[in-house]
Amino acid sequence: MKAGLRVALLGCGRVGTGVVEVLARNRQAIAQRAGMPIQLVGIAELSLDREFSPAVDRSLLTTDTPGLVNRQDVDCVVECIGGLVPSYDLVMSALGQGKSVVTSNKELIAKRGKDLFEAADSKGVDLLFEAAVAGGIPVVQALKESLAGNRVHELWGILNGTTNYVLTRMGERGEPLSAALGEAQRLGYAEPDPKDDVTGTDAAYKLAILASIAFSSRAPVEEIFKEGIERVTPTDLKYASELGYVVKLLAIGRNGEGGGMELRVHPAFVPAEHPIAAVRENYNAVFVRGNAVGDLMFYGQGAGSLPTGSAIVGDLITVARNFRSGARGRVSCTCRENLSVVDIEQVRTRYYVRMAVKDQPGVLGATAMVFGKHEASIASVVQKRSAKDVAEIVWVTHLVQEANMRRALEEIRALPVVQAVESVIRVEEGE
Repeated sequence: MKAGLRVALLGCGRVGTGVVEVLARNRQAIAQRAGMPIQLVGIAELSLDREFSPAVDRSLLTTDTPGLVNRQDVDCVVECIGGLVPSYDLVMSALGQGKSVVTSNKELIAKRGKDLFEAADSKGVDLLFEAAVAGGIPVVQALKESLAGNRVHELWGILNGTTNYVLTRMGERGEPLSAALGEAQRLGYAEPDPKDDVTGTDAAYKLAILASIAFSSRAPVEEIFKEGIERVTPTDLKYASELGYVVKLLAIGRNGEGGGMELRVHPAFVPAEHPIAAVRENYNAVFVRGNAVGDLMFYGQGAGSLPTGSAIVGDLITVARNFRSGARGRVSCTCRENLSVVDIEQVRTRYYVRMAVKDQPGVLGATAMVFGKHEASIASVVQKRSAKDVAEIVWVTHLVQEANMRRALEEIRALPVVQAVESVIRVEEGE
């Protein structure tokens, strides 16, 4: 067995600690599979004045992060800091020195992937990021290599465990969003500031990464339509169940026949019989449809110390194998096409619409007439009396263009008989 791969770890929080623990727990098996030992030679942290896992060798700790990156005895840098600053400069420095990089940083890859891959290609080194999407689920490697012989038509992702846990609690226990989110925070499934999760930002970063691989084209994260779960209520989840659906925050990518990509993140009604509907609590899943392989679904822990650490160590084994054989940089950026992103107003989907109306004759007809005027045909309608002189109507449409639906809803909100359009959620059938 050859001399080991010498690794610098940047960041020893939850994910970095997972890397240390996986390397320690499976040291012998990892060395056998990599063909060489994988050795941590330094761990950078902002502050050393805290408790670390017993697996962390305190003699390796330093607060001099740039100095660690620049050390001559470092072959590969693992970045687990997150964000763009200072991660981008540190990773670019490592690549510029001819060192391979493994990162779990979804924002970094989604926003700066082009620059980073160009730097890695120029030096012929590896830039791997399995842990940046869906934690321990090996979907990046699968799309890049195992499914490379396919044309991927579409993918659906439950890519954020926080929102999936929250929606599960809301649907199964009838809890409001605030209570379910508070429970997620107490269990460590949500950050103290869960804004990126709840607004769909986290899922959009991950969709940008997956779509760029699946469709061989850059997927600018700023062009992804994004809508969070802030307006989803237990009432909506109750109606979803009655109608044969569950509600998920979906990241959806489709490779359109016209040469464009549909890229969107939003809550969606999903048929209860669809495999992705069964993904509960803080689990993640990615459903992929290829023209040769058909339908596949990847399922597992989308976050957490050990699952994410497992993905990083898997990438380190790949780096070690490449390092040993002199084949670094073997699979670089896969973006070979230049597809545009379809404007959300051009997308066709189905809709669930819940509204409060005056409980009087003619309301259904007046509202249905507006839908029809804008080519939104109705698949089903449910009307219930919710209070004195007030009724609740739930509409589910057939496929309709987003722009037409927006115009219809604007006109419906102005009807004298309509008190409020309470909720609008897209319906995805997965056909």
